[in-house]
Amino acid sequence: MSTEINSKEYVASLIERARKAQAVAESFTQEQVDKLTRAIAWAAVKEENAREVAKLAVEESNLGTYEAKYGKLMKKVRGALRDIKDVKSVGIVERDEKKGIVKIAKPVGVIGALVPCTNPEATPVIKALFAIKARNAIVLAPHPRTKKTNTKIVELMRAALKKHGAPEDLIIGIENPTLEISNELMKQCDLVVATGGSGMVKAAYSSGTPAYGVGTGNAVVVVDETADIKDAAHKIMLSKTFDYATSCSSENSLVIQEGVYDNLISALEEEGGYLVSAEEKEKLQKAMWPDGHLNRDIVAQPAQKIAGLAGISLSEDRKFIMVEETKVGKEYPFSGEKLSVVVTLYKYKTFQDAIDKVNEITDYQGKGHSCGIHSTNEEHIIELSLKTKTSRVMVRQPQCYANSGDWVNGMPFTLTLGCGTWGGNIASENINLKHFMNTTWVAFPIEPVIPKDEELFGDIMLGD
Repeated sequence: MSTEINSKEYVASLIERARKAQAVAESFTQEQVDKLTRAIAWAAVKEENAREVAKLAVEESNLGTYEAKYGKLMKKVRGALRDIKDVKSVGIVERDEKKGIVKIAKPVGVIGALVPCTNPEATPVIKALFAIKARNAIVLAPHPRTKKTNTKIVELMRAALKKHGAPEDLIIGIENPTLEISNELMKQCDLVVATGGSGMVKAAYSSGTPAYGVGTGNAVVVVDETADIKDAAHKIMLSKTFDYATSCSSENSLVIQEGVYDNLISALEEEGGYLVSAEEKEKLQKAMWPDGHLNRDIVAQPAQKIAGLAGISLSEDRKFIMVEETKVGKEYPFSGEKLSVVVTLYKYKTFQDAIDKVNEITDYQGKGHSCGIHSTNEEHIIELSLKTKTSRVMVRQPQCYANSGDWVNGMPFTLTLGCGTWGGNIASENINLKHFMNTTWVAFPIEPVIPKDEELFGDIMLGD
């Protein structure tokens, strides 16, 4: 009971500090918030800062790679700033003379942001950028495993705020997070933005506070007979091995047209893939799910470590592991999300078979999240997009690069991916600046626009 009381009082003190700072930010001009967001982003991507944070993130979490975490800071933060740099977020942001509508942007208040240990370096920065641009304060609650990384990045952002004359408490980090503190933060803030595991997201939606959460990842990528096999294999490798697959967007399964199946396997082997035998598959499954649950020791680890735990000999030049499968569901765990450099392979005959397999896999895990396709057949691309319950379909791109925004596509840069009602989320898009704002609609009188019945009902009226 005392711990609960202490958590409640501790969070209340943070919220009080954040509200005082946000009251000051309420009167900021567009020029002020634009300058502050540039300053925050620069603090994160400045060379010595980015290297220090990336190094700390790897040492503390023991997940992924330094190069990938440094890369995320340099790319994703810049991308998020590019997306919002010229967007209006203060005062009148839109005027529609024809409809007589004026839209005014207003702050949400205090954001409670939950940060996963898989992306502890860039996630806090991007959420802070959106929060400050919209004149909010934000309290960042990290996973306990990466609390030092969060503290460091928060220190850098607070210093940037102070340097430019803004209250430091617009960004507050919880230095010693616990489950009780995170739950209390979600109850006391004005909006929850939760990035992390399904349990944490469910807690966010159960907190009584409006929340944006994300669904479970388990991206499935189709490779059809029109694909550039060499290009597809290279992009799959890039995505599957990036940060040792910490991203929930990395390819978990490939659904491959049977006519190009062998060629793709050969191309993937040339890219560093290792196809396990039936015997090795059994060993790997026991190592990855020793008690029916995913073994944390294999998450975001190099292929050699995973293979070693399974008693499989793997040469140093192998970058990822491939497993053949035919079925889907709890009894076939390779069909689910693996958070590791392990990808599952399926064959298909007709393209409808491919669509059915994507839906079967995501229905088991990953509903609403993502799928992708390597194809030059426009009909296949559109058909997959129309008939799958996914919020993102990436075409001829490395899945984990593309989903959360890339220089080569128009996806909003973020590290929080909504999965729609399919995935138990309110949003089916990349969570970005607009989700951090309230909007007031001002309606002026206009000339009446009253349609005739013929316009509304057309041939429905005939015969009645």
